[in-house]
Amino acid sequence: MSLMNAPEGTLFDRVDGRASLVGSNRMEILLFSLGTNETFGINVFKVREVSATPFITRAPNMPKGVEGLISLRGNVIPVLSLSRVLGLAQPDDALGGSMMVTEYSKRTLGFLVEGVDRIVRVEWDKVRAPDNVASGGNNFITAITELPDGRLVSILDVETVLATTFGETAIGAIAPIAGAHEMNVFFVDDSAVARKKITEVLDKLGVKHKHAVNGLEAWNRLEAMAGYAQQSGRHVGEEVDVILVDAEMPEMDGYVLTRKIKADSRFHGIPVVMHSSLSSEANRAMGKQVGVDAYVAKFDADVLADTLRPMLMRGHSA
Repeated sequence: MSLMNAPEGTLFDRVDGRASLVGSNRMEILLFSLGTNETFGINVFKVREVSATPFITRAPNMPKGVEGLISLRGNVIPVLSLSRVLGLAQPDDALGGSMMVTEYSKRTLGFLVEGVDRIVRVEWDKVRAPDNVASGGNNFITAITELPDGRLVSILDVETVLATTFGETAIGAIAPIAGAHEMNVFFVDDSAVARKKITEVLDKLGVKHKHAVNGLEAWNRLEAMAGYAQQSGRHVGEEVDVILVDAEMPEMDGYVLTRKIKADSRFHGIPVVMHSSLSSEANRAMGKQVGVDAYVAKFDADVLADTLRPMLMRGHSA
């Protein structure tokens, strides 16, 4: 059965089946093309459905790459041409033949693509961060993996696509925490845009912070931190009060990372917060399955700050 003719829900609502991937360091990606020789991919959990390109209502003053609006089951959503956002298409190029309806960071968007291929399952430890991959000054590719036939797949950084098209979310006033200079947060995220926004929130709270750019690097740093604390006769909680993890990351995803942290007695009592653009209830349930203490959808600065504040203060109460 082709992707284009599959009944709605057949491909993208198999939550029970995909829940078995939690903690296995695997994910499923939807392969698609943008009219070039490259193969691109997006996490299936971000895709609600695939259809032929519908009629698009043009609207004035749209950001670059936004082709217009469509009505989807009573909801009006913007439609982006991914090839134009990524700088791969000329202004007079025809729109793609397929549309992926995506949901992430609490937003629903239509992504126009040249064509949709199939769903493949990949191991996160076979996914690598790209070296110096950039398009138009923005790094739209968060990771690269290789298919059995030797083709390379560029996995999109949807946070960068969103920020580039609609602008970065402004962070308002966030009250600092009293005594925050004694508090420490360790966070990990493979998206440069996400790391920037997390840093802004932590700086406004006034807490100290360190970070890693993928799950494996985070685990190696946390293990080293715990080992040093143990040798010094201290608890690693004196070095880190809260650990903030992304869900999707090259080399080791946030589910496996969380499971490792929760299984290691040296980290007992240190809360783990999952901060992800995968904002559905299914993903929250998956985070709970591996033991996260809280799940925050990207990117709501106030919710993130309100989630971290009591966890940080609890560890430093008189």
